[in-house]
Amino acid sequence: MDALKLISDSCLKSDPPQFNIGDTVAVYITIREGNKERVQKFEGTVIARKGSGVSETFTVRRLSYGVGVEKVFPIHSPRVGAVEVIRRGRVRRAKLYYLRGRVGKAAKVKEHIR
Repeated sequence: MDALKLISDSCLKSDPPQFNIGDTVAVYITIREGNKERVQKFEGTVIARKGSGVSETFTVRRLSYGVGVEKVFPIHSPRVGAVEVIRRGRVRRAKLYYLRGRVGKAAKVKEHIR
């Protein structure tokens, strides 16, 4: 078990991104197409965080041409370059799955002013 812990600790990022549920974030992902690599930005609202340690993930939701798109990103993945917080959200839930059934202004999260 100690060897397994050593391996998992070496895979953890030293400074994981700091964000919460309800925040609007821009996630920069490295995408490999053939022998080329490029960075793609995915911007949306964080609706969930799951797991702990190496297997910790977060789900980002956005509307693209009127269709809801959700992507799940591992926090400690080397493919996830940076997570930039664009807007802080004020929510009272740990999971915002109720946003899936809402459209337009009803799907908006109030801003948290600090």
